[in-house]
Amino acid sequence: MADKPATTYIVSVFEKPHWRTVPTTKDKAKAEAMAKEIGEKVQIEEITPKGKR
Repeated sequence: MADKPATTYIVSVFEKPHWRTVPTTKDKAKAEAMAKEIGEKVQIEEITPKGKR
């Protein structure tokens, strides 16, 4: 199986005193649009699982 693992983008927002995870998506442009809509103190994490050997 040579399937490429799908990358997931997690959008998080900082609300004192913790980071809160908001939505997740497989589309980078959609994640960036959500982060822009939320405003300040937002981060986008990119997670790509390692393939099986």
